[in-house]
Amino acid sequence: MNIKNFAEAKVNILSGLTVALALVPEAIAFALVAHVHPLVGLYAAFMVSLITSLIGGRPGMISGAAGALAVVMVALVVQHGVEYLFATVVLMGVLQILFGLVKLGKFIRMVPHPVMLGFVNGLAIVIFLAQLSHFKVAGADGTTNWMTGAPLYTMLGLIALTMAIIYLLPKLTNIIPSTLAAIATVSALVIFAGIDTKTVGDMASIAGGLPAFHLPEIPLNWETLQIVFPYSLILAAIGLIESLLTLNLIDTMTDTRGKPNRACLGQGVANVVTGFFGGMGGCAMIGQSMINVTNGAVKNLSGIAAALFLLMFILFASEWIEMIPLAALIGLMFVVSEKTFEWGSFNLFGKVPRTDLIVGVTVTVVTVFTDLAMAVVIGVIISALAFAWEHAKSMEVRITTEEHGWKVYDLHGSLFFASSQNFLNLFTPKDDPEEVVIDFRNARVKDHSGLEVIDQLAERYTQLGKKLHLRHLSPDCLELLGKAKGMIEVNVLEDPLYHPADNRLG
Repeated sequence: MNIKNFAEAKVNILSGLTVALALVPEAIAFALVAHVHPLVGLYAAFMVSLITSLIGGRPGMISGAAGALAVVMVALVVQHGVEYLFATVVLMGVLQILFGLVKLGKFIRMVPHPVMLGFVNGLAIVIFLAQLSHFKVAGADGTTNWMTGAPLYTMLGLIALTMAIIYLLPKLTNIIPSTLAAIATVSALVIFAGIDTKTVGDMASIAGGLPAFHLPEIPLNWETLQIVFPYSLILAAIGLIESLLTLNLIDTMTDTRGKPNRACLGQGVANVVTGFFGGMGGCAMIGQSMINVTNGAVKNLSGIAAALFLLMFILFASEWIEMIPLAALIGLMFVVSEKTFEWGSFNLFGKVPRTDLIVGVTVTVVTVFTDLAMAVVIGVIISALAFAWEHAKSMEVRITTEEHGWKVYDLHGSLFFASSQNFLNLFTPKDDPEEVVIDFRNARVKDHSGLEVIDQLAERYTQLGKKLHLRHLSPDCLELLGKAKGMIEVNVLEDPLYHPADNRLG
């Protein structure tokens, strides 16, 4: 191994250790959200991170037990029990494998940039808000209250120290990742100075053995499928959306290109295996992925290392890991939140179209208050409608008269469902002469709605006893038109070749 490869391996392994430390409280927290044992979350983090990294798809991306999935799982676990959750995770993985096999992962490239911007900013806020729960303590009467006094000031001081080390250490040395150095320093300070503050062990014990193969103990019948399938479908969609958007984000940050279809397959296989080994499943985790990429770890080795370190924590080092102060990990996640948020988006106000701003803000707000999948779907729909509206307004016509007195409508733009009414409004059949030409040389018919409105216009001219000529339409339009078919002037050399979106084409 040459010096360059050794340095690269060291960066990825040390970053994997940092990520593993950050995975512990997250996995425990998400397991508790889903109403399952903490080890169910930790096993999921280990297996999903390991398998997705081994299969590949997006080097540097970290996967594990995710909060976006946990909030959906809780209803299933409460109503039917954890065994149904394991079966759901297996089916979820199967659906994700099918998604990857039919190569649908590439469609993530169609997500508009404003949606990506809203996704990033929304998740940055979610990461920040998720840490606030650690500032609560249980009261004697069973209620949960915010920290006050010395415990609060102690935690804030340790968080500030952690963040200061992460930001300042790289200016002095890059021998070890500043995130790892910050966790180690703050942990040593708390342990050796005897500082009383919340630790990982206050959440739950992470001690355990190797995950064991386990078939979900549920009846294999139609009723079970009716219970499991809807949850599996929702979880598969959320997991893939979050993972593919994270993949897209890392692609942008590293100026490299991941393999979305392979990432779908990797996540699917990981969830199938996890379901059979008592894990709660998972997907890409943007917070841990940002830690990894920021450390300069962009190889699959980092994800493998994170998984193996996490397993060692469970098997051999639980006592030590449980001594890590939560403040160190909270400080780390605060830094991740700050670095994830696209602060430059504030400079876009007044510089980009208003629709893009609305989409970005909407996706951010919906991500924070509901979930990522809903936010992305809403953002894409708004973007698509805005795109359609803008193109609908671009339908224009230039009117000329030929030597023999025929009136010519020279169309410019796209004719589709959103512009069909504007298209009709361009014509004045009652006032037109006996011979009228519509020239589509500079226009395109995009869908079935466009074809229908041409037929509708042709019928208007026919009812008035006037003759309509349609020029420069594609052969497919000729085949699909109804009443207007006999009005097309065919010119093999000049007529364009394109295909309107219509299922009658097969």
